[in-house]
Amino acid sequence: MRADGWHTTEDVDTFLAAAGDFLRSRPALHTMPLTVVERLRAHGADGTVLGWLERGGEVGAIFHRRPTRRLSPGLSSPEQADALAAHLAGLGLPLAGVTGVHDTATAFARAWHRRTGAAPVPGVAVRLHRLGALTPPGPVPEGRAAGPRDHGQVVRWCGEFNTAVGGAPIDSWADSSFANKEFTFWETPDGTPVSMAGSTRVIAGMARVDPVYTPEPFRGRGYAGAVTVEVSRAALAAGATDVVLFTDPGNPTSNALYRRIGYVPLAEFGSYDFA
Repeated sequence: MRADGWHTTEDVDTFLAAAGDFLRSRPALHTMPLTVVERLRAHGADGTVLGWLERGGEVGAIFHRRPTRRLSPGLSSPEQADALAAHLAGLGLPLAGVTGVHDTATAFARAWHRRTGAAPVPGVAVRLHRLGALTPPGPVPEGRAAGPRDHGQVVRWCGEFNTAVGGAPIDSWADSSFANKEFTFWETPDGTPVSMAGSTRVIAGMARVDPVYTPEPFRGRGYAGAVTVEVSRAALAAGATDVVLFTDPGNPTSNALYRRIGYVPLAEFGSYDFA
C-alpha cells in the first residue's frame, strides 16, 4: 500500500492503476481529465503531470497539470486544496493558473497564494451541463456526419469558433483539442452547411459536446439547437450515460437553448491566472 498523501507521475498507466476507478466514478464532473487521459493513452506522454490523493488505500482527489502549466484539480474540500498546494509548492512545480469547479478552484488559488505569493487573477468562468431527457425542438431532418471531404470546412469553423471564444490560434490541427473529435453538420435542404457540432468519443460512459458553432449569417434560426440534439442523440446511441457540455454563464441565449433541449446545469467552473 502506498503512503497516505498526494502522489504524482507522468506515466498514464501508473495513474490509471491507482486512480482509474475514482476517475471513472464521476464521469460528468471528470469530463476534462477523462479526455486528457484518453489523449495521453492514444498519443503518449507529453509532459502532463498526473496526480492523486490517497488515504487508507482509497483515492479521494486527482489533478492534472498540462505542459501549459495550467492545473486542473478534481477536489472535494478546501483541505484537499491546501494539501495539494503544499505538495506542488514543495515539488517546485510552477503553475500559470488553475481551472476547476468554482469553490475548489478558488480554495486552491488562495492556498497557492499563501504558499507562493502568486496573486490569483480571476479568469474565464463556464457552466457544466448534463443531459437529462433529450427534447428535440421539433420534427427536423437528420444532420450529416462530417467525412474526409469536409476536413477543410471543419478546420476553418473550429478556427473561427476558437477566435470567438478567445482561444489561442490553432498552429497544429493534430495537436489541437479538436483533432480527436467527431463532427456533425447541419445543412439546409440545398446542402449548404449552416451549423456544426463536435463530440468526444464515449469514455467511461461520458461524451462531451464541444464545440457547437454557427457562423454569424446563420444564427438565430434554431440550427445550433438542431445540430446539438443530433450529436447528443448519437452519443446516447453510442452508449453514453453522461452527455455533457459547457456554456458561458453570461450568455442567456445559449443557456436557455440548452435547457430547452434537455441539458441541466451541473456545476460552475472557475479559473484563475497566477501573476
